[in-house]
Amino acid sequence: MNETQTIELLRRYADNYNDMRYFEEDPIIFPKHFAALLAEGKASLQDVETAAAIAAHLAWGRRSMIVRDCTRAMDEMGWQPYEYVRAGQYRDEDKSLHRTVKWSEFAAICRRIKEFYDSDESMEVLSPGQMRTRIYGQKDDPSAANKKIHMLRRWMVRDDGKVDMGLWKHTDKRDLIIPLDVHVHRTASQLGITQRKSADIRTAEEITAFLRKAFPDDPALGDFALFAVGATGGC
Repeated sequence: MNETQTIELLRRYADNYNDMRYFEEDPIIFPKHFAALLAEGKASLQDVETAAAIAAHLAWGRRSMIVRDCTRAMDEMGWQPYEYVRAGQYRDEDKSLHRTVKWSEFAAICRRIKEFYDSDESMEVLSPGQMRTRIYGQKDDPSAANKKIHMLRRWMVRDDGKVDMGLWKHTDKRDLIIPLDVHVHRTASQLGITQRKSADIRTAEEITAFLRKAFPDDPALGDFALFAVGATGGC
């Protein structure tokens, strides 16, 4: 498959799979729930961001398990995530919330979110590296792909009104980086988009640079295409 054919394939799959019917059991449903309430004046942007931060952190493994355990987290928060983090009383146990993520890790993220909102109004001001350290409490790593963070940014920035929410108005979607997980990496390799073996930020940027050829104004739209090609065996 040559480059022109690959671009045509990506555009075709993105057009079909950028559709909420394929994401009814996906972690994005949790921030989208609060985004819908925000549109009705019944929730805040901070509710959406907090739900997105928790859902993105749990977004690894089978989607049914992710949705199950995100639901557990939201139940714990009484489906009022911003009020929950502001209250400062978190479930902090050495028991599993989702796979190897324990409730103590959930509590630590809630504490950092509270500390962030004590001085700032929106996580949009954070760079991916700052979100890694200030929200998720991980060590700074300039080479990290930061998949969950770039997925969260895609959710919050892309604004075509289909799957993603478009609530962050000061971030250009042309600057988004593809969320690089094992499936996206494998599909991009099979399509000849990248030959890099390391799942790091350089690989994510290389794949994103190719996606700009297909989607010049919206490279992260290619995330739907790569997901769908890999899921359906389209390559």
